[in-house]
Amino acid sequence: MNKPRLLLAALSLIASPAIAGDLDLRIVDSAGRPVSDAVVTVRPAGGIPAGPIRFPWGTTMVQQNIAFAPHVLIVPVGATVKFPNKDKVRHHVYSFSKPAKFEIKLFGQDESRSYTFTSAGAVALGCNIHDSMSGFIKVVDTPFATKSNAAGQARINGLATGTAQVTVWHPLLKGKDNEMLINLPISGSGTVSKSVPLALRASK
Repeated sequence: MNKPRLLLAALSLIASPAIAGDLDLRIVDSAGRPVSDAVVTVRPAGGIPAGPIRFPWGTTMVQQNIAFAPHVLIVPVGATVKFPNKDKVRHHVYSFSKPAKFEIKLFGQDESRSYTFTSAGAVALGCNIHDSMSGFIKVVDTPFATKSNAAGQARINGLATGTAQVTVWHPLLKGKDNEMLINLPISGSGTVSKSVPLALRASK
């Protein structure tokens, strides 16, 4: 093959779209009931693509109605999370979790504070004033992340073909770090669908 033909062949390979598949999980408990707020992260066979990680949702954890909203928030490593207070009472946000130990002292209605998360992992939040308040920030180092909805559905698109490492995290999941790891084959021919049962602790 001459040089022009070799060049054309190389260019055609570059221009060809990478083969990718989709993952559609249904997260359920041991009784088959849907589980919401389970965080699914994937490390595809080809590894994590270079570049900044961005998600379509924001990086804000609101205090409203004496609760954290959303209850579970996924952010990339390096994200700065805002903590606006929409309640008429003051809040005092803190975490003792290994990935991020911090304290945001008393701040009142319509005030906001922020914190930058530099390590991957699950961060449990509390309020030093209101013991009933709890929330979680899952800091991830992969762009392939989502959480299950009220129907237990969690879908991630555009995964490279091959065996992917899929991690499922939930604050009540029994096991080390509240996680379970499964390996799933991703095919470029369509969507991989799977039901994933979780062994959960009873909520307090």
